[in-house]
Amino acid sequence: MATTKQRTAAKKNIKKAHTARHSMSSQPEGRRRSKPGTSGQGEFFHIEVRPTEEFEIFRTQDVGRQGGIERVAGKRGSGSWHTQKWMISKDHAHLDDGRLVPDTDDAREVLKELGSLPRHVDGDRFKAEPRPNVPESEKPTPAQQQARHRNIQKAQAARHGS
Repeated sequence: MATTKQRTAAKKNIKKAHTARHSMSSQPEGRRRSKPGTSGQGEFFHIEVRPTEEFEIFRTQDVGRQGGIERVAGKRGSGSWHTQKWMISKDHAHLDDGRLVPDTDDAREVLKELGSLPRHVDGDRFKAEPRPNVPESEKPTPAQQQARHRNIQKAQAARHGS
């Protein structure tokens, strides 16, 4: 039977061996694939709206004309789809003092829909909020009122129709 002193010494030795084994990696700096947009050499600016970790599957959709603006949609574990990031072609926008400046109406529209101004992360990557934050004092918005009214009408029609 090992004493407590022997057990703690054994644990310490195991930890030492573990760290030594990891420090002897053939590529100590790592060989991971770089994230898209980090080099600044690509054809698109990437505006991340939600973190990648929230999604399981991704699908890219062309918005408007081909090759201009693309939406990367992600499927969550619950089955719902949300925008993970927007990709704007370098023909449709440019960088000016670390800010993304739209050159076309389509790019201007996408940037206007975001909840905040895109913050430059690195390379061609930016981060922004998914939608504008509407204060509680301004709710319900006209769109919410309209949707509620439509839903009430549908429910009444279903009740009277059957």
